[in-house]
Amino acid sequence: MEQTESLVSTIVKGIQEKKGSNIVVADLGGIEGAICHNFVICQGGSPSQVEAITESIGEMARKDLQERPAHVVGLENAHWVAMDYGDVMVHVFLPEVRQYYDLEHLWADAPLTSIPDID
Repeated sequence: MEQTESLVSTIVKGIQEKKGSNIVVADLGGIEGAICHNFVICQGGSPSQVEAITESIGEMARKDLQERPAHVVGLENAHWVAMDYGDVMVHVFLPEVRQYYDLEHLWADAPLTSIPDID
């Protein structure tokens, strides 16, 4: 569990490094049938920022923890990129796409932690 917490923390650092905003961590550990332990959800203001956030997360996880995602999907249009780290799934959205899919409410039973934006 400590390794998962370190990964979530490193992912958040990677998001903040590229000024990703509205970061929410959903703890799915207590939900039966959940596909992972945590969702980390954030947004970027443009497709290029979504791509930069994704690259920053990957680089920090690789450098700090020697972790690599099993899969990364969505980079071709960078409106919604999903990164699969096994116990942690990362979702980087454009704001309107995030609002449409509303993942935070899909997992309404999960405790949600909002991370303040860095100015």
